[in-house]
Amino acid sequence: MQEQHAFPFLREILLFLSLAGILIPLLQRLRINQVLGFLAAGTLFGPFGLGRLAQDVPVLAWLTFPNNEDVAMLAELGVLFLMFMIGLELSAARLWAMRRWVFGAGSAQVVLCALLIGGAVWLLLGQTMEASLVLGLVLSLSSTAVVMQLLSERQTTGTPLGQAAFAVLMLQDLAVVPILILIGALGGGHGSGGSDNVAVIAVLAMAKAALAIALIYLVGGRVVHPLFRAFARHRQPDVFMALILLSTFGIASLSQMAGLSMALGALIAGLLLAETEFKHEVELMVEPFKGLLMGLFFMTVGMGMDPLQIVHAPLWLACAVALLVLLKAAVIAPVMRLGGLSWGRAFEAALLLGQGGEFAFIVIGYAISARLLDPGLGGRVMLAVGLSLFLTPLLARIGRGIGERADNAARDQEMQQAQGELGDARGRVVIAGFGRVGQQLAKLLASQGIPYVAFENDAKLVSQLHAKGVPVYFGNASRPELLRRVHADEAPAIVLTMDHPASAMQAVRGIRREFPNARLFARSRDEKHARALKLAGASVVVPETLEASLQLSAFVLEAMGLDERVVDGIVDRERDQFVQALTAPGGTV
Repeated sequence: MQEQHAFPFLREILLFLSLAGILIPLLQRLRINQVLGFLAAGTLFGPFGLGRLAQDVPVLAWLTFPNNEDVAMLAELGVLFLMFMIGLELSAARLWAMRRWVFGAGSAQVVLCALLIGGAVWLLLGQTMEASLVLGLVLSLSSTAVVMQLLSERQTTGTPLGQAAFAVLMLQDLAVVPILILIGALGGGHGSGGSDNVAVIAVLAMAKAALAIALIYLVGGRVVHPLFRAFARHRQPDVFMALILLSTFGIASLSQMAGLSMALGALIAGLLLAETEFKHEVELMVEPFKGLLMGLFFMTVGMGMDPLQIVHAPLWLACAVALLVLLKAAVIAPVMRLGGLSWGRAFEAALLLGQGGEFAFIVIGYAISARLLDPGLGGRVMLAVGLSLFLTPLLARIGRGIGERADNAARDQEMQQAQGELGDARGRVVIAGFGRVGQQLAKLLASQGIPYVAFENDAKLVSQLHAKGVPVYFGNASRPELLRRVHADEAPAIVLTMDHPASAMQAVRGIRREFPNARLFARSRDEKHARALKLAGASVVVPETLEASLQLSAFVLEAMGLDERVVDGIVDRERDQFVQALTAPGGTV
């Protein structure tokens, strides 16, 4: 009998691996979001799904998870690795590069949504201040996993909307740290009598937790980095994987000993490794398990969702989901608009980020354990969050439609207002994209008395420059009707300066199709992009890397004592060779 129990939860592990082995390729083939697929599978095969029938139908006991406690250990592992992978994405360099969006728009979104949602919980549900605060904060977060997969499927991660959404999600991921600390603080002071006492205990506990995190981070950094550096030179994958697991579980254990959650420790472990030169190697090692571990987490979340509550309280759940999406959208749309997105894209972002996030399942579970939340209310809120996740693809489609219509209406209105000015635009150089390169070109053209008209997709930038009398208008230069308004067929040159490769390619194809005789000059990201633009129909392509390297080389050669005319000849020959290679059939650049 002792032999029989030597490997606990073997049936559960085998069942999960079997489901994952079937689900992952099936969901990929059907193009269904993996997060939603695993949530649905967990709900179906969990104790509130087919697991209910396990006692009456014995065969189901082998094909379901009839007891939620049996998968508690698997759920804890899923939480730890989810937090570790999120920490690995949050490098300081990445946060600083997007600091305006991350700390500006992201902070505003979390704070305002938390106040609105927390106030609604307090007023409408009559909950305590602590419960309202916890629910307000946790429901202000969105689902990084679902949103990023939707953006990736639509290939919009590199667009302004995709970058803005990603930046806000990064701040939300960071916000989990103080939220987890706050729950521990409020849980420690729960029932101590009086809101003042609770507030004092919460402040002291958060200060103590912040000190503990700082110590763990500093000590961990002095241990983890040298440890990886010492053993990485052996180049053994098994040693590297052992170090990753040691770092994750070791720092999670330190966090638990400091009175914090293990999930917070796993996040710190990811943050520590994100700052080392081994970050990309760690990502490669974890990548094969990423989908499996994420599936493990979301499947165990689905097991905790009771679909019968939809029958028992359909109106409550429908109102909760609708109110959650509407309150978040009412905050996110203006925040995104102030950040520089057009109103159309701001509404699209609002519906894309309007759902609850995966952290809700972790945080609400901790809040119930700390007796800050009633288990019944916590269960209904988790089900509402789960339903909002299932609705996200539909909300994203609706948001995209609204965004397209709003942007088209704004463009048409802008064009009608500027129609008198654009009617006189015959013979002007057309500049598509008015960033740094476009503005520099416009400055040179203006200094020589050459008229131009420019288009830019950044509505905020257009408004600022147009108010100063600069002939720049909001719009996408790949739209034929827009180009016809400015008589692009009579333009001496059309210059594409946008730095987004896909947008440049779309513009070249559209312009060449509508205006086959146009002189089309394009800026490219690199040599490969230059060849693609040339094949698409651009007359002249200038890679930014080529010109920068030629100018730098010229300065170096002159510093070495070569005559300026000799250097100019060398640079011109290199440029001519590039142009010949670019235009030669089958040539390599």
